[in-house]
Amino acid sequence: MGLDEKRTALIFKAFCDENRIKILHLLKSGEKCACKLLEEMNITQPTLSHHMKILCDSGIVIGRKEGKWMHYSISSDGIDKALCYLEKLKNIGEER
Repeated sequence: MGLDEKRTALIFKAFCDENRIKILHLLKSGEKCACKLLEEMNITQPTLSHHMKILCDSGIVIGRKEGKWMHYSISSDGIDKALCYLEKLKNIGEER
C-alpha cells in the first residue's frame, strides 16, 4: 500500500481534535449508541454528528443504523490502515 496523501489526511484528521479522541476512548469498550455518546460528552447532537462524520469518513469508526439511532464502533481495519501509514512514514528514509 502506497502513501495516498488524501487518504492519509482523512485518517489523521480523525485524530486532530480532542472531542474525537474522547469519542475514540469511549468506543474502546465496544459499540455505543449515539445517544450514549451524547450523554458522556458535553457537546450538542449536531456537533457529535460532525465529529462522527469525520471519524467514519476516515474509516477509523464504523456506524450502523438501528431504528432511529446510529451505533458506532472502532474499525479494526481502519486502525490497521492508520498503523500501516505510520509505519510507511517511519520508514520513508529507508526507501531512498
